[in-house]
Amino acid sequence: MTVPVFVEFEPADDCPCAGCAQERRLLALGRLRDGGHPAAHGARRALVLAAAAGTVLAGSAGEGLPADVLPDAGPAGRAAADAEPATAPQGQVSGLYGGAGSGRARLAAEPRPTTRAAIIARAKTWIAARVPYNMNGFWSDGYREDCSGFVSMAWGLGSSQWTGSLDRYAVRITKDELKPGDILLYHNAANPSAGSHVTIFGGWADGSHSKYVAYELAPEHARKRVTPYAYWSNAGKYVPYRYRGLTGGGLADTGLPDVVADAFPGLGHFGPGSDNSWVTRLGKLLVARGGSGFYRSGPGPRWSAADRDATRAFQRAQGWRGAEADGIPGPDTWAYLIGGKGRDIGGRAAGAKSGGFPGVRHFRPGAAGKNVTQLGRQLVKKGYGKHYLSGPGPRWTEADRRNVEAFQRAQGWRGRDADGYPGPETWRRLFQ
Repeated sequence: MTVPVFVEFEPADDCPCAGCAQERRLLALGRLRDGGHPAAHGARRALVLAAAAGTVLAGSAGEGLPADVLPDAGPAGRAAADAEPATAPQGQVSGLYGGAGSGRARLAAEPRPTTRAAIIARAKTWIAARVPYNMNGFWSDGYREDCSGFVSMAWGLGSSQWTGSLDRYAVRITKDELKPGDILLYHNAANPSAGSHVTIFGGWADGSHSKYVAYELAPEHARKRVTPYAYWSNAGKYVPYRYRGLTGGGLADTGLPDVVADAFPGLGHFGPGSDNSWVTRLGKLLVARGGSGFYRSGPGPRWSAADRDATRAFQRAQGWRGAEADGIPGPDTWAYLIGGKGRDIGGRAAGAKSGGFPGVRHFRPGAAGKNVTQLGRQLVKKGYGKHYLSGPGPRWTEADRRNVEAFQRAQGWRGRDADGYPGPETWRRLFQ
């Protein structure tokens, strides 16, 4: 491991970045504590790691991805997101803001009580703030800005520990026992600066338990990221631990699932013969993106033609064709649905005002309502109203069906695709 170079850092007065803003806050705190004495001020100035070629501070290849977006291996390319983030040296045990405090004494004290929900919530505050990695820096809450300081903060220890002492606050568990808020710890006792690291377990990212969501502070900032179990390197040396001060124990008080709900569960959960909760989740996501018209009932856990057709319509709305629009959701389709990306079924950009296809139940013998009137008026506007002797009106008639059929045939459709009953694609083309 190349030894990082330390340089003195004076934050710019007007720089808006998180690092400079935090250093200005710390400098202000230092001046208040020390009465503005210049020597004290200088002693408290932060040090930062200077990134040199080949140092451990080389940025992750997935740095540009938003923290909550899972690695994506689709047409645009996802392999770069799987690059291993660098780990770096960490500070020793200290009190808040780096003071001596009672940090070492607390090693023998009873851990402060907390819950899994509180641990994850505190971890998310640093991730949202993109707290920068700085083993000699301390965030506004007083905890050191490195991997072990991050866990100390999330566990609410009241002091910054290091990988060599965190296990004193925890009990060892097995991989199968891991729950959100537990940690995966690797301490290299022979050479603590070589690879030692700790992450907070946020939930499994796949059904095979080969990947999990890690909350961690590593160069260059705090992040939440899908990570291979137990880590990219030294995987066999990481040990699962559970905080001894945990109260509540289970997941009922956290709202957190065993498997991260947003992670793609795998191709094996979808397609003919599939019957599971992931199919229901897919259907609900598709309905939310304009696919309600494909479902006469449900969505439900048993895979159906409605799931396939709605998935295919969503894929085609993104401009995908061929194998990329086969009606079976893959990682790309799932990421678009979960992340609210791309275009809804019907062609509207995600997040745009809806007004999409209201559903097949509105257009059948005996149906009546404003949707039938809206359809008829649009058919007339497009030049396909010749079968109306009066109206159009709110009650579905054979004239509506024949006008819709004429419009569908004008699109080059035949057979079931031109049966006179509007579906999402007929609706989209009528109103586009």
